[in-house]
Order: sequence, then C-alpha cells, then structure tokens
Amino acid sequence: MFELTFFHLLFIASEILVFLVLLHMLYHRRTPESLTVWLLVLFLLPFIGVFLYLLIGTRKINSRRDKLNIELNPIQEASSEHKIDSLLRHNNIAGVTDSNSFTLIPESVDAYNEVIASLSKAKKSIYISTYVFSDDVTGQAISALLSKKAQEGVAVYLLLDAMGSLGVYLWQKPLKKMRKSGVKVEFFQSGLLRPVKNRINLRNHRKMFIIDHEILLSGGMNISDEYMGKDPETKRWRDILFRSQGPVVYHYFEVFRADWEYACGETLKLPLVDTNKYGDTQIQVVPSGPDLETDALYEALLQSMYNAGERIWIVTPYFVPDNAFMQALIIAKKRGLDVRLITPDESDHIIADLGRSAYMRELSESDIPIARFSSGMLHAKAILVDHSMAMIGSANIDYRSLFLNYELVSLCYSEDVIEDMEQWMEMLISHSHYRKPYQGHLRLLLENVMKIFAPLL
Repeated sequence: MFELTFFHLLFIASEILVFLVLLHMLYHRRTPESLTVWLLVLFLLPFIGVFLYLLIGTRKINSRRDKLNIELNPIQEASSEHKIDSLLRHNNIAGVTDSNSFTLIPESVDAYNEVIASLSKAKKSIYISTYVFSDDVTGQAISALLSKKAQEGVAVYLLLDAMGSLGVYLWQKPLKKMRKSGVKVEFFQSGLLRPVKNRINLRNHRKMFIIDHEILLSGGMNISDEYMGKDPETKRWRDILFRSQGPVVYHYFEVFRADWEYACGETLKLPLVDTNKYGDTQIQVVPSGPDLETDALYEALLQSMYNAGERIWIVTPYFVPDNAFMQALIIAKKRGLDVRLITPDESDHIIADLGRSAYMRELSESDIPIARFSSGMLHAKAILVDHSMAMIGSANIDYRSLFLNYELVSLCYSEDVIEDMEQWMEMLISHSHYRKPYQGHLRLLLENVMKIFAPLL
C-alpha cells in the first residue's frame, strides 16, 4: 500500500513539474522546434527532463542576478543604404561606422605573431575575452607576456568562459602567476559548480583583444595551440583573425565592459571615441545572446539571404540551423543564386557531425554544393552575401550560436574586405571535396533522430 501511494505521489509531482516547465516555455515564447523537442524529453523522461531544462533550457535572461541587456552607443554613424543596417538599428544595435582599418589574418602563425606584437606594444591597457584558454605553449607564452605588461604598469584584464576554459577553471594554478603580477583574471559564469544557480547553457563565446583602446584583434581564434602558434603545425585548426583600428574598437570595448561587469561587478570606465581616420572600411558590430532582447543577428542573416541577388557563401564548422534558415538557403538556390556551404569534412564533435548530416543532405538534394574542407579541422565562421556584405566573428550556424551563446560578429560593407574574404574562401574550396552524404538506412534513421534533438545540441 505504501509503495502504491509513493508512486502515485511521485507521478503527481512529475506532472506538476512538467506543467510548470511547460508554462515557463510558453511564457518565454520558445520556437516550435525547441518546444517540440523539450515536450518529447519531458514526456519520455519527466524528472530528468525537468532537471535538464532547469540546467540548460534557459535562453533569454531577466532576473536580478542575470546580465543586463547590452547597449552599444551610436557614434559617428556612417550613412548606409544596406537594409541590414536599418533592421539592426530597429533592434537597438548601433549603426555602421566608417574610418576603420581592417586586415584579415588567415594564417595561424601570422595571427600568433600579430597577437604577441600588439600585446608587446601596449602602454596603457589590455582587455582580452576568450572562450578557450589552454595551459599549453601558446597559452603560457601569452600568460608570460601579460604578466610582464602588468608589472610594467599596464592595466590587464582577462575574461575567460568557465565552460570553454574548463581545465584552468577547475585547476587555476596556471593563473596564479598572472594574478600575482597584477593581471585581473575573471571567469564568465563562475558559478559552474553550483548546479541550481549556474547558467551552464549560456556561454560567453565572444573573442577579442583590445590594446590601448586603439587596436582590436578579433575573429574565431581562441588562446590555444589548436588555433595559433609560433611555428607552423599541420594539425592546427584553420581559423581567422582580423586586426582593426577606428570607431569599431569602441563598440567592442562596450561589449567587453558589459561582460566584465557581469563577471565580477567591476564597472570599467568608457574611453573617448577615437576620431582618427585609419581607413575607409565600414563596419557594424553585432553582439548576440541572452543579453539582447531580440535575436538581432539571426534576423539580420535571414534578411540578408532573402535580399541577396548573386551569392551566399557560408563558412562554419558546425551546421545545425533552424527551419527558417534552411528555407532561406533553399529558396535562394531556386532563385538562381550561387549558394555554397564550406565546412570541415569531419569536425571535432561527432555529435555535431551527426546533427548536421540531415541538413547537409537536404542542401545536397536542392543542388547546393557542400565543400567539405579536407585539410584538417576548419573552425572559422564567416559569410559572404553578394559583393556587399561580409560577416566575420565568433558565431557558428547552429542553434547554440544563434540562440544561446553570447556571440560577437562584425559586418563589413567595404569592397576590399569582401575581396579578401572571397579569396580566402576560394582557397578553402580548393582544399575541399564534394563527397555526398552516406546513404545507408541506419545512417538515415540516426540522422533524422538527431535532427529532432538539434535544438539541444
């Protein structure tokens, strides 16, 4: 009798918890795809499903302990006829700035040398945000340099994501020397070991180096041997970095400032806007993530694809888009556009590879060529639309980057940048093949199962 009563109460408790979670999802207007998969998880595994939702189900944040919505102040906004600019302004994203310089750095050794050279020249301040920080040769070299600059009186701030830099988060001995030298090191989502209070699903994937409020280095590279190094390495991942000066640096610092304040409560002073003319590159800085009320980047990408008249080239290591994104690509192909996906033949995550397969198969069936990069892991993230816009930054084309992570990209509207990006993408294509997805029945079944759970990947 006792056991029957116990299981009856357990069943009622599970139903109440599932109902409360369902109300939370409906209140926060989850996408149909996300809502469907969470309902499936909750139906099959009620208690485990509720725990998973509490742990990784949050998307937008608005409680007192959460990060405030980020705001980029309009500065010296350039006139732009690009429709994306108008859309982003309506989403409270600052408009296009000009007078920026821009240099694309696609080689890992060149990127490492640029990082070391720029940090070495710092006189006043260094601000670094990275998802991965490894205690390897590259990480140790940069750590030593940051310690040296701090001892010279340079204000040095290093922001690491707790999940991405899990190794040094759990074992922080490699950070002690930097901290002792005066480097301020903080972790984003530092409550990782407190399951009830953490935001483990909301990761800071943004990457930037800001030197003296004058020089910006950003892109997709983390601080690790996998991304950059002093010597050439055949097994190193393919990624890109860019160097810029101008008003764009101010907007990147605003993003760092907001992230830093959330991580440790310290409010950094805003600098004066650099009014010098460094070039003629027009750049619009677009953050995305839980600290924005809307999905501004996602909306801008959709609009750019529907407005495209010539081509859409996408470089991404992980390709797990939602239905609207897929339909935009397929419709663009039917309109006669040159649509291409450039992605690694095999990425570093087998789950992500399984998750992308159904989408890649659908693209292939629509005659969209998929260039599978075969010279190692391709980690870069970039998009070209016509000859009018290039996107470069930290965002992958998957649910996590588009709807969960804190991301940061630059939209460039200048011909020189677009030409450089086009040449780089053509180089990637020259090292790729076009093998079609495997056709086995078991594989097809597994792909379709993974597609159901794609919003959770």
